[in-house]
Amino acid sequence: MENSRLKRIFGATLTALGIIMILFTCVLFLSDTPVLGFSVTKWETLVPFGIGLIFLISGINLISGS
Repeated sequence: MENSRLKRIFGATLTALGIIMILFTCVLFLSDTPVLGFSVTKWETLVPFGIGLIFLISGINLISGS
């Protein structure tokens, strides 16, 4: 029971981090000025988007699997 609860908490955390990272990447992609000190090209936004997508998918899988 404790293992299932830990999986759900960790899954919810990963899901939230994934959503935040994907939204931040969208803001970076649409902005022409540096955001929070980050100035990246349009192609460089693929890296944080991919990491956010991995976090989101793994978090959802942990929540639904427990």
